Amino acid sequence: MSRPGRFPRLVATDLDGTLLRSDGTVSERTRRLLATVEEAGTEVVFVTARPPRWLDALAHLVGRHGRVICLGGAAVWDLADGSALEVCGFDDVAVRALVADLRVTVPGVALAVERIDGPAFDPWFPKDEAHLPASARAVPVEQVLDGGAAVGKLLAVRPGSGLSTQPGHIARGAATHPEQEEFFARVRGVAGDRAHLAFSGAAGLAELLAPGVTKDAALARWCARLGIDRTDVWAFGDMPNDLPMLRWAGRGIAVANADPDLLACADAVVGSHDDDGVATALEEALAAA
Repeated sequence: MSRPGRFPRLVATDLDGTLLRSDGTVSERTRRLLATVEEAGTEVVFVTARPPRWLDALAHLVGRHGRVICLGGAAVWDLADGSALEVCGFDDVAVRALVADLRVTVPGVALAVERIDGPAFDPWFPKDEAHLPASARAVPVEQVLDGGAAVGKLLAVRPGSGLSTQPGHIARGAATHPEQEEFFARVRGVAGDRAHLAFSGAAGLAELLAPGVTKDAALARWCARLGIDRTDVWAFGDMPNDLPMLRWAGRGIAVANADPDLLACADAVVGSHDDDGVATALEEALAAA
């Protein structure tokens, strides 16, 4: 574990609920601080559940490298040329089987698949994301699983949940809510060892990733590529899908609004996302280094 007074070589941070404020924006203070950290020689890497299409608006915040670990660790995206450097997704047979089994086990479930070349949604999936072509919702997802880019993430929405999946406007809810627990139990029973079930904070949403795909695994591969040891990494997060990353990093830091599991396990707790907690922590660390 890194010493609190030693500034890391790499800072990894989640976006929604961690670096971004409740309205999905980043303060000017945080923007300047991220640039200062990069200028000091520390790489800043966003590690997010967001798909590539939700990243362009944040391009001005990404450091010189221009890369983001996205889709919960399923891809490393290069914002400069709009391409994937790495994809770890389901094979077609596996995702088809999961979709078929979810249909049987959770009647009325709304499904979507996220791929680096774009998403596909059931026609009845919550329609709250603007600017999507009608073709993305034309038919049930099993009808478009015919090859092409690998599915990085399979999304399942609990029937009747009223979920909002908009970036920066996720309706966060407790993972311990009885209906959520029951829904997760059914999805987990279907997935077994065929998928990793993640929870990023949206009530009613289950996110399925290919086995072994997690934020910490993707971050570990990225750091290995750069020759950076985990002891020289600080990671910031707020939700259960961030917990493995915080445990892997030399110093795992939770924001004050984080899920109780993160607050209990983090090496440190900083201010909330609405109070620029990540920026404050990095400012203090830079001053002490």
